[in-house]
Amino acid sequence: MGVSYQLQSTDRDSAARTGVLMTGHGNIYTPIFMPVGTAAAVKGVTPNELNKTVQAQIILSNTYHLYLRPGTDVLQAAGGIHRFMQWHKPILTDSGGYQVYSLSKLRKISEEGVSFSSHIDGSKHLFTPESVMDIELKIGADLIMAFDECPPFPCEYRYADQSMELTHRWLSRCFSFFNQAPHPYDYQPALIPICQGSTYKDLRTRSAQFISTFKAPVNAIGGLSVGEKNQDMYDMIHCVNQYLPGESARYLMGVGTPENILESIALGIDMFDCVLPTRNARHGLIYTTEGIVNIKNLKWKYDQSPLDAGLPEPFAQPFSKSYLRHLIQSNELLGGQIASIQNLSFYLYLVHTAREKIEQGIFNAWKTNMVERIKTRLN
Repeated sequence: MGVSYQLQSTDRDSAARTGVLMTGHGNIYTPIFMPVGTAAAVKGVTPNELNKTVQAQIILSNTYHLYLRPGTDVLQAAGGIHRFMQWHKPILTDSGGYQVYSLSKLRKISEEGVSFSSHIDGSKHLFTPESVMDIELKIGADLIMAFDECPPFPCEYRYADQSMELTHRWLSRCFSFFNQAPHPYDYQPALIPICQGSTYKDLRTRSAQFISTFKAPVNAIGGLSVGEKNQDMYDMIHCVNQYLPGESARYLMGVGTPENILESIALGIDMFDCVLPTRNARHGLIYTTEGIVNIKNLKWKYDQSPLDAGLPEPFAQPFSKSYLRHLIQSNELLGGQIASIQNLSFYLYLVHTAREKIEQGIFNAWKTNMVERIKTRLN
């Protein structure tokens, strides 16, 4: 089957909405957060835990990293990424555009594509819209991102304009290749276009209008959460969502904090991904329904209360703050695993509850109260 999106309900006092994204590996109920499994693994979390405790519906992997290691030949030999990593729900692959952006000293951008040196061994490579589509199809995700250029922030208007137009030309080439290329597995993926334009409203408007012409089941907003102020990001989301079609899902790439997610849902965003939950977990920063905990602090040494008493089943874990502090302080691998599961479970609980509140028509009031709680530092 192909990928399709169905809008289900909208909030009474905001642009928040619920929907379902149907794929060959199951349905995704939005709004949703996607744990990041860059190299076909969410760091420290097994697929079983992602499924049972975290309640993840979809994860994200990265084309750049999978292309370099293990390579598309290995993934094809395994029968695609789902079988390779034993995750049988939907997967989205980033195109590598952001990784290329972050390797500014190791790459060169041209009309053809991006030439770059591997961060692993220095070997030379070329990504073009066509080659990236070929790689992503061989990887085998359900949702594959178009190849784009992510401009730095801040950047001058002229550069942002030129970068956006290049992304648009690359997008047309991506769809040309995708529409005629053989799809190697027994399910139909979807190609997702990306809106760019930095923090310039007229560029964002033009880009949103352009990508909408491809009538994809999902449209993405890229180039945000790269250093701009939160309000600038929210302003761009509001601008773009006036032009992105309501009958397609909206994906805000690389965002963000729990506060960012709730505010963006209120603006009409459906899908999110970010490395913050697992990255911060490994450093002892824990997100809970009562606020943010630095588990390394002496305050938690004797605290036998649950990690997060506000998390219901199946999201809750049985471990105490005292025990997790001991593990993190002792550099036990289990500490990073428990912390990562807690943070991801909290993020999925947050979007799950947001969906319920939208369906009830009371999301905006709940969001306002929740944002104040979850951004509080409990130390």
